[in-house]
Amino acid sequence: MKLQLKSFEPINNESILSLTGSKSETNRLLILQALWPEIRLDNLAECDDAHVMIQALKKSNGPIDVGHAGTAMRFLTAYFAFLPGCSVVMTGSSRMKQRPVEILVDALVALGADIHYLGQHGYPPLAINGTSCSGGKISMSGSVSSQYLTALMLVASKFEHGLTIAIKGGLTSLPYLQMTASILRKLGAAAEVSEKEIYVKGPAENSDQLWSVESDWSGASYWYSMVALSTQWRLGLRYFSPKSLQGDRTIADLFQVLGVHTEFDEKEQCIWLSKLNQTLPKSISWNLIDTPDLAQTIAVCCFGLGIGCHLTGLHTLKIKETDRLSALSIELTKLGALVDITENSLHLSSREHPINPEVYIDTYKDHRMAMAFAPLGVKAPIGIVNPEVVTKSYPNFRNHMIEVGVTVVSGN
Repeated sequence: MKLQLKSFEPINNESILSLTGSKSETNRLLILQALWPEIRLDNLAECDDAHVMIQALKKSNGPIDVGHAGTAMRFLTAYFAFLPGCSVVMTGSSRMKQRPVEILVDALVALGADIHYLGQHGYPPLAINGTSCSGGKISMSGSVSSQYLTALMLVASKFEHGLTIAIKGGLTSLPYLQMTASILRKLGAAAEVSEKEIYVKGPAENSDQLWSVESDWSGASYWYSMVALSTQWRLGLRYFSPKSLQGDRTIADLFQVLGVHTEFDEKEQCIWLSKLNQTLPKSISWNLIDTPDLAQTIAVCCFGLGIGCHLTGLHTLKIKETDRLSALSIELTKLGALVDITENSLHLSSREHPINPEVYIDTYKDHRMAMAFAPLGVKAPIGIVNPEVVTKSYPNFRNHMIEVGVTVVSGN
């Protein structure tokens, strides 16, 4: 399936969209609810990843296929490792079987888990026989994926003696770990995160409480790009907090530089994005080690604005749904960009020529590739191949694009 994005004329200069709950918060809270059934959840993310988690948590035996859901693979591996009596096989898509889990598995085994590789060493599928764990102290790398650490932090909320993790090397995506710690503290656990050590000890018991999931800031990032690339537009996005736990909340500060002002409206329970009349920089240079999921949106937006960018801290992008650095380079080049990538950075030269029109963007089974490039339809007619991949995190994205005035044409 293909979509053509042909033009954009705002239907309403003050539209308000209600975005789905944060995928990051939802996935954490679903694991915690399985561990602490007294927790009640509201405004969960409406996306493929959340549905995978919900269905998997109903099982304790047999194969569990997470498809492309990398977060589910990591969080569920830790959950089932210490679910006494369970016997599961964690598997997924062909791409999932290329995404490393050895750092997590080694840490779980060090705590007493019974896990075996059924294919290539270090990668899914995994055979897991659940056992119990009272806690302990381990060391592990923090530079590859914060989700390995978060997975351990979540299950440690049930360890009688808590868990201490000594961090080897640097930490990546620190705000996501701080989010996990904040959630655990709100639930009554002790949780501390520093660059050298993580400590978690759960409460003796958990009281009944309702957790309302905030909307997804990474989903909001595509609308920041839309506003930045438009001429004059004011857009509202519902259910965001100025005190957000999400690391991607920094998108509001980053896009101020790219010409988008953020206003928090407590009465409407939303943020308003407004196009600023300001001179843009010729180039930006940002380290995104704390928020690598924003890299695609920022790179594509800079290309649309005609400004250069140098983005670093991107080493985790190579083990995502696709090698995102390579995919970005290929697709931006098709549009006429000059791009250089390394193992952990992307350099985009400022654009001096019009965007190549009628180019179809390949999505590589990656939801963020589809949504990062879609706002370029404001500047030039483009196409998106396999746009249905957005259901992984934002199923209503296409409908919301149409709702605000983007002309969308389906084809084969």
